[in-house]
Amino acid sequence: MGQKVDPRSFRLQVSKAWNSRWFAKKSDFSAWLIEDVKIRELIEKRYAARPTIAKVVIERQSNLLTVTIFTAKAGVVIGKGGSGVTELKGQIEKLTNQAVRINIEEVKKPELSAKLVAENIAHQLERRMNFRRATKMSAQSTMNAGAKGIRIEVAGRLNGAEMSRREKLIEGSVPLHTLRADIDFHVARAKTAAGIIGVKVWVYKGERG
Repeated sequence: MGQKVDPRSFRLQVSKAWNSRWFAKKSDFSAWLIEDVKIRELIEKRYAARPTIAKVVIERQSNLLTVTIFTAKAGVVIGKGGSGVTELKGQIEKLTNQAVRINIEEVKKPELSAKLVAENIAHQLERRMNFRRATKMSAQSTMNAGAKGIRIEVAGRLNGAEMSRREKLIEGSVPLHTLRADIDFHVARAKTAAGIIGVKVWVYKGERG
């Protein structure tokens, strides 16, 4: 039986870092963890109309919570005159009862973010695009953006078929067993009329020294 592990957790402290960066006492840990999950859900729900959020990093100091949002469309998150950030900050402060600072980081090449690629494919499948066309176009744009390799897997009732099946597409190389390899991974879900289609994306960006 195959032993599966998330490529990101496999590479922690080698080429990846935690997305929640804080240390808690045993009594605080569960409450802070739930808070982190709720903050991420709030941000994802707020910008769910189109794939824009690549990553959310949460850091905690004694009296300040810092949320760094990595996004492909900084203007959408910031809003007119910074109104979007101010509103989001108020919502998070209400949720956590703590002072919050929000940083916005723009992702220069969204095609190299596995999360954005997976959510983009899921978004297209929900709009009834042919799965082969959606995966092929996404793979091509990722390779054109400078990736060394990409692997995409889709599973479910593809194109509304009666039987569910799994299809995969691989461009370039994706060395999952090489710890030096910088591999980004994400799983997205497409809610179609025929049921849920799972989308997995691995993006290989090259080796880290």
